[in-house]
Amino acid sequence: MPTPEDLLENLDPEQRAAATALRGPVCIVAGAGTGKTRAITHRIAYGVATGLYVPTEVLALTFTTRAAGEMRGRLAQLQAPGVQARTFHSAALRQARYFWPQVYGTELPEIVASKFGLVAEAANREGIRRPDNAVIRDLAAEVEWAKVSNVRGTDYPDVARRRGREVADLDPTRVAAVMSAYEDVKRERGRIDFEDILLITAAILADDERIAAQVRRQYRWFVVDEYQDVNPLQSTLLDLWLGGRDDVCVVGDPRQTIYTFAGASPRILGDFAQRYPDAERIQLVRNYRSTPQVVAVANAVFQGAAGEAHGRPLQSQAAPAEPVRYLGHDDEPSEAASVADEIVRLHRSGVPYREMAVLFRINAQSEAFEEAFGERDIPVTLRGVEGYFQRAEVRQAVTLLRGAARAGDDGTDATTDAGSPDHGRLGHEVRAVLASMGHTETAPSGSGATRDRWESLHALVTMADDLAEARSDATLADLLADLERRAQASHAPTAEGVTLATLHAAKGLEWDAVFCVGMHEGMLPIVHADTPEGVAEERRLFYVGVTRARRHLTISWSRARKPGGRQGRKPTRFLDPLLPPDHPSRGGTVGPRPKKRTNTELEALDPADRALFDRLRQWRSEQAAEAKVPAYVVFTDATLLALVELRPRDERGLVGIPGIGQTKRERYGEGVLAVLTASD
Repeated sequence: MPTPEDLLENLDPEQRAAATALRGPVCIVAGAGTGKTRAITHRIAYGVATGLYVPTEVLALTFTTRAAGEMRGRLAQLQAPGVQARTFHSAALRQARYFWPQVYGTELPEIVASKFGLVAEAANREGIRRPDNAVIRDLAAEVEWAKVSNVRGTDYPDVARRRGREVADLDPTRVAAVMSAYEDVKRERGRIDFEDILLITAAILADDERIAAQVRRQYRWFVVDEYQDVNPLQSTLLDLWLGGRDDVCVVGDPRQTIYTFAGASPRILGDFAQRYPDAERIQLVRNYRSTPQVVAVANAVFQGAAGEAHGRPLQSQAAPAEPVRYLGHDDEPSEAASVADEIVRLHRSGVPYREMAVLFRINAQSEAFEEAFGERDIPVTLRGVEGYFQRAEVRQAVTLLRGAARAGDDGTDATTDAGSPDHGRLGHEVRAVLASMGHTETAPSGSGATRDRWESLHALVTMADDLAEARSDATLADLLADLERRAQASHAPTAEGVTLATLHAAKGLEWDAVFCVGMHEGMLPIVHADTPEGVAEERRLFYVGVTRARRHLTISWSRARKPGGRQGRKPTRFLDPLLPPDHPSRGGTVGPRPKKRTNTELEALDPADRALFDRLRQWRSEQAAEAKVPAYVVFTDATLLALVELRPRDERGLVGIPGIGQTKRERYGEGVLAVLTASD
């Protein structure tokens, strides 16, 4: 059994301060790679070793079963095996199963494994006929967000409009109706969902003081890991467990808050200090994961970023290594080939494939790297992303394209011409086939499964256009042969391979070598992150990606999508403090960021068009004031410019204008057409 002094022996000064702060509210701000799990497990073990903590009276809360298991393992090694280390849901479920029979006289209702079927039925009841799987997934995610954010169905429309939340171009009132129908379906089936576990436990504790007192006698000391990811419902439950006491230690990093779409907030650590003004605040800043070169990049990510909770800079404790590489490529295939070649080089130098990762913003970016790795026999493992040619929508699309090729049918009348001048015959055929799957030329607003599905299908459109540009006589059969070649080039995933993952899926992991790819404006920050809060979250996401690297870090982007394309892309603005003055992407000079495209286009408008733009902007301001939402939620400046340029005369003319989906056509179409008509 280690003595208390033994437990403190190998901790750094900040970790030691955290481990010895046993009483009262404690807030530990732990930067990436600073050993937070080591600090909090030693804190618990130290409390047990000193006799202050009874192991069974300690409840340590985290967010994944993997993290909870790791914490239990470390506590066992430190001779504190009786401590409860659980996820919020696991702790709540244990209590709900125990107390539900006492309160209601029956067993706890069965928990649904997936919301999908119930949400699909609810959508059908509300007249959303035959929605695709992506829409159902987005609706299910919004149900979860509303429940963990304590947003009632009746309040949802106002809250959604105020926060700019969009679900597959559905009106918020309609989404709220689906939410209500979902609860009805669930109740009829006698089922509960994952979020209900927290709601039920909170309700029992709030309504029955006898049970609440019993739980509070059981747990005296609380530790919350990854506190920046706590949502409002979890915060409510934690308060009920505490019951007015303040023996709670929270650990987190505001710079790693990347789940605000799921209810988290970067302000929660600051709010903790306001709730507990006397809380002891400790910052862990010694980074044991990454080289000084990588840590310097991490520290620079927030340089000059207004409104961010920066904290103290990280201090690398590792030996210096090679510089971070910033590489701009002519096009996406060149970028993928360069990354693949560097991975081959690193592997030959002794870095195992499993110790390398390629991180990107969205799933659709994986295809080019899957192909490049397959051509070089590099094994891969996929995390948080499905192989491109294994995705359901891609498999369905390829099946439909094969059917059209066999039938000699492009889905259009045989007398049609060779398609639009922009698309060519092959592009026209592919668009016609994918239209039967509901695919449109314009991307859906917002993020989520619907956007991911659109990106995957639009990649097929892009491949068709590229093939047609290279060979004007290319047919569907030629495209299918090319797709087959690409699919065969991609290896099946293997546990020992290079990890391909989204930035979100990489959180909590680390590798010797990390490649952050596709880091250009429009992808990071993502194009629909059009608010200061949205851009701030994208910056934090970039920080998470950078801090996954131990020794080797490469940040790359491509100036064009395809070989020979217009090289108009710029590296992400988050690299502004990092790129050397003579880096080619800066054009050899250091100066202000180029004006936004919308600003440049505004200056080019003639007086009449500028007057119309101003009238549209005034109309937008009136609509936003009436709805009590920011102006961009109505239409962005880019959409207003498109309206000025195209001058649609009726609702059909609004179809296809960027930023105007079905919901916005229904809500604003008549008004905006009136402004345009009056201008004539």
